[in-house]
Amino acid sequence: MDITTDGFGMMLAFGDIVWVPYVYSLQTRYLAVHPVSLGPVGLAVMLSLIGLGFYIFRSANSEKNNFRTNPNDPKVSQLKYIQTKKGSKLLISGWWGIARHINYLGDWIQSWPYCLPTGLAGYQILSAGAQAEGAFVMRDGREVVQGEAKGWGMLITYFYILYFAILLIHRERRDDDKCHRKYGEDWEKYRKIVRYRIIPGIY
Repeated sequence: MDITTDGFGMMLAFGDIVWVPYVYSLQTRYLAVHPVSLGPVGLAVMLSLIGLGFYIFRSANSEKNNFRTNPNDPKVSQLKYIQTKKGSKLLISGWWGIARHINYLGDWIQSWPYCLPTGLAGYQILSAGAQAEGAFVMRDGREVVQGEAKGWGMLITYFYILYFAILLIHRERRDDDKCHRKYGEDWEKYRKIVRYRIIPGIY
């Protein structure tokens, strides 16, 4: 959406060459210095998350594309929609009946497995009874101590998830304004039917 709305210029050039490769990989650099072993269960959870995110992103986008290019396809022919005065059809069932930008949810979920392996970055959780100096003792007796990265670790390792969420919310708001100007009353009707923007039941 960025290139179709803003055109290609300094922002996109700098973003693609500098911002994305350096900032989106902060958690990877943290893990290179402070490695974490996920184990089979942790690895399975991360792979499941990225698979879920990709599934939502890809199937939602494919559903919309199939509906636009071949509305008689049995996979999409039963989908409900609003016929706008502009001639466009706005989907109100399937993935697009759940949230107006459900594909953004899938995109965002794909960012989680890159950050979650860092855990409580900058902190270590020790077994109960470790009696570490300056440790905070949790209810179950396990102890939490600051590691070499101190408390700054989480600010860096979870930056990608937070920044990407803000980016997607901002993008969705811009798109909503653009569609409201384009469709007018039809868009207002659509928003009443599909109430959530990105996260069903929350936002």
